[in-house]
Amino acid sequence: MEFDSFLSLGDDGFHRIAYTDWGDPFSAHAVVCVPGLTRNARDFDHLARALQGRCRLLCMDVVGRGRSDWLERKNRYGFQQYQLDAAVLLAIAGGPLFRRNWFGRARRLSPARAVDWVGTSMGGLIGMLLAARPNAPLRRLVLNDVGPFIPWAALARLAGYVGRGTRFASLDELQSHIRETCAGFGPLDDAQWHYLAVSSAHQLDDGGYELAYDPGIAQSLWTGADLQVPLGPDLLRGISLWKIWDAVRCETLVIRGADSDVLTADTAAEMTRRGPPTRVVELPGVGHAPALMSDEQIAVIRDFLFA
Repeated sequence: MEFDSFLSLGDDGFHRIAYTDWGDPFSAHAVVCVPGLTRNARDFDHLARALQGRCRLLCMDVVGRGRSDWLERKNRYGFQQYQLDAAVLLAIAGGPLFRRNWFGRARRLSPARAVDWVGTSMGGLIGMLLAARPNAPLRRLVLNDVGPFIPWAALARLAGYVGRGTRFASLDELQSHIRETCAGFGPLDDAQWHYLAVSSAHQLDDGGYELAYDPGIAQSLWTGADLQVPLGPDLLRGISLWKIWDAVRCETLVIRGADSDVLTADTAAEMTRRGPPTRVVELPGVGHAPALMSDEQIAVIRDFLFA
């Protein structure tokens, strides 16, 4: 694994987006992985470690999270900016391969790579929005516990965690917080919970910990305007992106936690009846969202991407 970054452009100028880079940089197959609302690229360490022998994986810290820059104006956080940033990473992932020959000249090794997308929750929505755009470069799409309809009750629950107690005096306090807020990730062992906690925060000079995201992201959460959702009575039920889903063309795998309140069973079933060719895999004993740390969950994604 290598840590890398690039500059992206927003209304306030340039900001730096960080990502982890796994596998062979000359692989003809690239996978872009994008995490959930307050999470970061390290959520995909287990998945990337398992797949790096067969493809290149680029796991992004969405702006305001992980090692990426924080925006000065907090109301600029939103899906429009997230898509612009992700488009740069798609260009990095899907560009043609070049290598210098003995004379110093660049020799093209292959056309653009095949690029797949794995997105958890918010990361899945970003992938869906991009996949619905004309000439989208995505070959296959994996949506981890998210779909084109999200009930307001689930959105309110997720928003309630943002910015609430981002500093902790000890690692034990941090781990207790992660176990509470991420309980839906499923049955994890102590080592996995420890990994999630340590990768979720920065250690401070006083020995305490601070969660690795900007609390300011709470100022622009899940707005209908940002997601281009028309205002109307249906908006009161939740965020509906069915028109966007119907525009997606790439083959899609939907992973659903059986106890999830974000991706309901009805929504998952409807996703198989319309939109792109879609397969749904439901995981018992898991809520929102599957951690993608177990061999079984990783195998589901591996089998889909390399079928």
